[in-house]
Amino acid sequence: MTKQASDTDPLIIAKRVFSSRLIIGTGKYKDYAENAAAAEASGAEIVTVAVRRVNLSDPSAPMLVDYVSPEKYTFLPNTAGCFTGEDAVRTLRLAREAGGWSLVKLEVLGDEKTLYPNMPETLRAAEMLIGDGFEVMVYCSDDPIMARELEDIGCCAIMPLGAPIGSGLGIQNPVNIRLIVEQANVPVLVDAGVGTASDAAVAMELGCDGVLMNTAIAEAQDPLRMARAMRHAVIAGREAYLAGRMGKRLYADPSSPLAGLI
Repeated sequence: MTKQASDTDPLIIAKRVFSSRLIIGTGKYKDYAENAAAAEASGAEIVTVAVRRVNLSDPSAPMLVDYVSPEKYTFLPNTAGCFTGEDAVRTLRLAREAGGWSLVKLEVLGDEKTLYPNMPETLRAAEMLIGDGFEVMVYCSDDPIMARELEDIGCCAIMPLGAPIGSGLGIQNPVNIRLIVEQANVPVLVDAGVGTASDAAVAMELGCDGVLMNTAIAEAQDPLRMARAMRHAVIAGREAYLAGRMGKRLYADPSSPLAGLI
């Protein structure tokens, strides 16, 4: 009997339990109302919040929390737009002061064109944040050695990129993603590069514990429909992984025996 991808197969991050394995962002939507509707359609329980870009405290301007309630969703402050470890640490300390959040997503970028992570700075920032009591989910390259180092210093989730942020190219290096999954003792979530539902399913079929996406939903022609598609894709991919796919063969293998034909 196979295990079902449902409430009996939860995603556990830093001792927090979630039934959904899909995390969505809060950027690039036409407005907060569309963002809220997409979050509902996706079934996500965690939403990322770019602390440096999203209004959390100015009552004179539209506020994310008026549409996407922190009572309903787990807010995951992130350090989008940070290029140094100090900027990232400062940003997340501000987030903790503003909302009391300790579970955070760290990303330290190294290049404005590719938005690839600066891994030495990421490692340094992670060490500072963990030492300061944060529970760090970390965006990183798809390098298994670096992923192991991040886990060893205490990161609570490893989040390798599938492809450059916002590219929609899908999983470009499934071998490395699989290697990261096989060695990890904490959740592994593909973060960045997903473009459509099949990309999310592939990530889950590789054994990832979840998928984080923003642009794939926000820039779809119909964001709500894409959000629903991603919800189903993540569930289907997880089920397929748990079921164990058939082996690949070079030649055909008939569904019915050839012996004893009439």
